[in-house]
Amino acid sequence: MVPTGADDNDEPLTCGPHPLRHYALLADGERGVLVGPRGEFVWMCAPRWDSGAVFSALIGGSGGYAVTPMSRNVWGGYYEEGSLIWRSRWVTDDGVVECREALAFPGDPHRAVILRRVVAREKTARLRVVLEPSADFGHHSLRDLARHDDGTWHARSGDLALRWSGCAWARPTGPGACRLTAELTVEAGTHHDLVLEISDQPLTGRPPDAATVWEDTEAAWRREVPELGNAIGRRDARQSFAVLRGLTGSAGGMVASATTSLPERAEAGRNYDYRYVWIRDQCYAGQAAAAAGPHPLLDDAVRFLTARLHEDGPRMAPAYTVDGRRIPRQQQLSLPGYPGGFDRIGNQVSDQFQLDAFGEALLLLGAAARHDRLDGDARRAASLAADAIARRHHEPDAGVWELSPRRWTHSRLICAAGLRAIARAKVSPTRSAEWLALADRLVSAATAECLHPSGRWQRSPDDPGLDGALLFPPLRGALPADDPRTVATLRAYVGKLSQDHFAYRFRHDDRPLEEAEGAFLLCGFATALAEHQQGNEVAAHRWFERNRTACGPPGLFSEEYDVIQRQMRGNLPQAFVHALMLECAIRLAEPWRGP
Repeated sequence: MVPTGADDNDEPLTCGPHPLRHYALLADGERGVLVGPRGEFVWMCAPRWDSGAVFSALIGGSGGYAVTPMSRNVWGGYYEEGSLIWRSRWVTDDGVVECREALAFPGDPHRAVILRRVVAREKTARLRVVLEPSADFGHHSLRDLARHDDGTWHARSGDLALRWSGCAWARPTGPGACRLTAELTVEAGTHHDLVLEISDQPLTGRPPDAATVWEDTEAAWRREVPELGNAIGRRDARQSFAVLRGLTGSAGGMVASATTSLPERAEAGRNYDYRYVWIRDQCYAGQAAAAAGPHPLLDDAVRFLTARLHEDGPRMAPAYTVDGRRIPRQQQLSLPGYPGGFDRIGNQVSDQFQLDAFGEALLLLGAAARHDRLDGDARRAASLAADAIARRHHEPDAGVWELSPRRWTHSRLICAAGLRAIARAKVSPTRSAEWLALADRLVSAATAECLHPSGRWQRSPDDPGLDGALLFPPLRGALPADDPRTVATLRAYVGKLSQDHFAYRFRHDDRPLEEAEGAFLLCGFATALAEHQQGNEVAAHRWFERNRTACGPPGLFSEEYDVIQRQMRGNLPQAFVHALMLECAIRLAEPWRGP
């Protein structure tokens, strides 16, 4: 490595935006980073997922951290299997250069350690390095910047302390010395490490040794992500498991996504803050982990859910912060937003009642019980969830898609599935008969109110439409696979709400499906499971393979996929899509075994 000083280019760091398919995720459980194709960090909230962003260029804010080749280049990259260790790779006029990058894993709730290792493969590589943190969505530039005798840079940005190792020759640039800039020359066959620490507590002691932290991070990913030897699409399945683990913090909560405000449809106003733990999504992830085996990711989901049920009982909110607090109300920032959307933080979901979350809770606890992973608190939590269903199933709710309150068919049927699952698991033998009877009443009421004249389920008593959510209750055991209502619903859904093996949630209006919203990948993978449940293996695998292509080179899934423009839409990555992809990869590898 040869330090060459800063170049003469004193322009501010510019970062995209790029199509979502070009971004990779680094995550350590406590926070995440989005990395773009020019080696630029465009998004990171610190110290935790729902904090203000220290790099916010993704939604038009300031702040970033880039390691970029100085010559012409073509970008590529890949994850090291079973991890969120990303390798940005550029073929340049001068040769091949890589930047291996990760967040030290597992993460410390108070301190992020960002590892970047530049590797010159065949020829000497020259790169430009720019570090420009700006905390709280760009409101706080660097201050108190100083280089210590050991060559490390120290600074503050808002309430955050920063320490940067490995670039002692960088120089302050920009108005008010708001960034550090350097050129980095790495000789052929060698590498150079950069380590950035960001903390809400003082950074004392010696800076971390890069080699040691890399070794610990590699070992932790090997420990946390199972081999999944029998899964189809094994590499992708392990990658989805790694994504779910990377989004899961030390308190057990898994955020729905790493980002906020990325639009589902340009200029449509459908962009939301998903940096929180949705109970339903957490249960989907736990179910997928349970299908893979009794892994700690299942225990995390049970732990977080159990705490919420004990604290809030029948008033359990649909979503929480990662440490179990209520989500702040929605507000806008003074930023341009990602193109086609606008900046938005917070979420109104805490004001909603979502009955299906209690059914999903029981399904998760039932799955954990089958692996003998429930303690006394979790068993009592199951009774609390069942009691909540008994008490509140008559109330209109916002449902799985968080719409205007109605008596949604899916909500009641998924609660019936949960009650049956927890009864079968004998979590509370003295109450099993009571729970089975309540499940029967819920299915009978839905049949009386929500069965379409054609014999399929309809969305609600006053909405005769189809809905992708109605594929889930039979998958989870609300009624048998060969029940005529199950078969009729699947056939009608595939016929009316899918095109070329991409699926849509429901029909918004008279427009063609692809003009109203993107294909909903959760529904695509659910259709694969539904066809598998029916024994239609060719159809199941076609659905699985089609939907797992709806991603970019890093293999991350967003919520929706624009089939016309072949672009990803919505926040990135979307945890529940990875959960269903993982479950499909495991379940499709063998004959259907039931819920």
